[in-house]
Amino acid sequence: MTTGSDARTADHPIDSLFLNRWSPRAMSGEPLSDVELMPLFEAARWAPSASNLQPWRILYARRDTAAWPIFFGLLKESNQIWCRHAAVLVVFASLTVNPKTGNPLVTHSYDTGAAWENFALQGTRCGLVVHGMQGFDYAQTRARLNIPDDWRVEAMAAVGKPGRLEDLPEHLRSREVPSGRLAVSEFVHEGPRPGY
Repeated sequence: MTTGSDARTADHPIDSLFLNRWSPRAMSGEPLSDVELMPLFEAARWAPSASNLQPWRILYARRDTAAWPIFFGLLKESNQIWCRHAAVLVVFASLTVNPKTGNPLVTHSYDTGAAWENFALQGTRCGLVVHGMQGFDYAQTRARLNIPDDWRVEAMAAVGKPGRLEDLPEHLRSREVPSGRLAVSEFVHEGPRPGY
């Protein structure tokens, strides 16, 4: 896997949007208007899903609102350190039961991941910081946000306008670079799965 400045070179031709999307932590703390934020949710809306059931459910809180302390309090302390400058905190959940049949919806996480990716790519296209994370209390998220049992809490994300590197704690500054990826040949195999 590559890291650092050479981490964003594609081995095959792809749109630059995929290379430009990464997960910075430095955000300015400035608010986002509906004009700036709603396109991310609109992009999530158009993600593909099995039988077009669109099982994603998204809850969010803007900074300086009554809901912000609830969402912020769900984060692990290591994420609170840098999320304090986010404009919006977002929780992605997925509906685990097909509302039409009552049967388990096997691809709920897969489909919600597609919505998340659309959300993240649109944020990149709009020049925003979008950073997904698992560093929060899943049980408290379900309880504090009134998430029903037939939903699965998937992940959180912080969204904001780009900020200054020097506003991050020193131990995070060195991590504020795009990360590399495995080569395609390391995770794609034609035919049956080989031994790993």
